[in-house]
Amino acid sequence: MKKIYLIIATAIFSLTTLTVKAERLVLVGASYGKNILAICDAKGAPIWQHKTAGPQRGHTGHHDVHLLANGNILFHDTWTTLKEITLDKKVVWEYDCAKSNGNQGKRVDVHAFARLPNGNTAIVESSVGRIIEVDQAGKLVHQFPLKKGGTQSTRWVRQTPKGNWLVCSENPGVVTEYDREGNVVWDYLIKTRVYGAIRLKNGNTLIGSGSGNSIVEVNPEKEVVWEVKGQVPATEIKLKWMTCLQEQENGNYIAGNCHAGPDNPQIFEITKDKKVVWEFNEYELVGNGLACWQVLDDKQSTMVRKKLAALK
Repeated sequence: MKKIYLIIATAIFSLTTLTVKAERLVLVGASYGKNILAICDAKGAPIWQHKTAGPQRGHTGHHDVHLLANGNILFHDTWTTLKEITLDKKVVWEYDCAKSNGNQGKRVDVHAFARLPNGNTAIVESSVGRIIEVDQAGKLVHQFPLKKGGTQSTRWVRQTPKGNWLVCSENPGVVTEYDREGNVVWDYLIKTRVYGAIRLKNGNTLIGSGSGNSIVEVNPEKEVVWEVKGQVPATEIKLKWMTCLQEQENGNYIAGNCHAGPDNPQIFEITKDKKVVWEFNEYELVGNGLACWQVLDDKQSTMVRKKLAALK
């Protein structure tokens, strides 16, 4: 009988272990006076921090940041320079757009970038007006020009599941979708200083409208099917400069609420029926300029915890 109890207890323990989820971690990149990268727990307490150069190097705003598959962090500490650092703060890769691949003497600034599955890095070069792909040695392996006009000056840019690029441009306030060869395949004129957009699993596009103080979901026919504007219903949360976005597996949306002051969360998670289920509010740490961040999934959070524990 004791043997049976032991088998049952072991099975229950194993089932419980399998269903336990890792604690949510959040990677933030704040500037406008704070000039910091940090990884925080779900309640906002920092477990890792790295001071960045800030305005001394001509940079006034972190606009993109990524936790990479190897556990390193890809960020920018000037408008032209990208760096990859380990969690023990060693620089293992660096690329300066102002000095590379034909940009010498040209005005260029970078607000968006991504490490691709093939190990190359995609970089969106505003003013120059192109999206480039470089290898680990900085060699240019692919490029295409952005549509001429204000669309050549961008904010956030993200890839769709099909490999197209959703490019946000503050002026004329448009989200433009390009294929890999630079052909415009879809656009949406939101008429605000739009910051961020992602393609959702349902095929719609979720937009952080920047100065429009709203999160807007539009379908491929460009119809608004869901929106929160000005203030989240039944809460005191006011929307200000809406920036980065993520879609959760459960269908919830996570949105960045930059320049919203100390009385509002800098990031929050909201359900499709507009209920806020999680808030990140660390004004003392990130100040009023948290434009870019990444909420880590269970696998990423577990990896980060293990790497940080190994450094101690």
